[in-house]
Amino acid sequence: MNLVGESLFSCNHCPRLMNYARSVVPPPRFKLWNYWAKPVPGFGDPNARILIVGLAPAAHGGNRTGRAFTGDQSGQWVVRGLYEIGLANKPESVSRDDGLILKCVYVTNAVKCVPPKNRPTNDEIKKCSLNWLIKEINSLKHLKVIIPLGRIAFYSVSILLGVKADFEHGKEIEVGKYKVLASYHVSAQNTRTGRLNWEDWLKILRRAKELAEC
Repeated sequence: MNLVGESLFSCNHCPRLMNYARSVVPPPRFKLWNYWAKPVPGFGDPNARILIVGLAPAAHGGNRTGRAFTGDQSGQWVVRGLYEIGLANKPESVSRDDGLILKCVYVTNAVKCVPPKNRPTNDEIKKCSLNWLIKEINSLKHLKVIIPLGRIAFYSVSILLGVKADFEHGKEIEVGKYKVLASYHVSAQNTRTGRLNWEDWLKILRRAKELAEC
């Protein structure tokens, strides 16, 4: 379920990102795909108690499939982890119509459009957070735990909640009715180098499930 509605798809706050999303050239393995190439919505349980916030859609992941954490390695880590702890009905996130159902969890990105080199500007992060991420947070009436993945997502969540702390993997911060549980991003750069291993990732998810009472 997309919490912010179809108005997201016509967002024009960040022309640089809009232009880049449309300019992404499919590699040979995706040459038959008609790329989504516009702002990418989050999805999941509208009654979620856990919100996972990533950086932005991947050029050939969410920007291709039209759903956050779908069609790339980061999405596979997120969904496989949720499956292992009983919060997803299947271990893969492949396309918008793959039948994936998340329980107690909603997933989204701090920035809704794919940025060049995965580097949105601070202004783009603020615009997207203040226009879209805050709507998702406010729409989740049962939300208890927010997991920002990496420094950019942590920065985005910090802007909205008034968090005054440095990013640190595993850090827990209580802000009003929410608990913020920071994690390294599940990007290939982190998982292939061992900065974030599978057991440490599951530890984050299990802790979130415990805090949220899912």
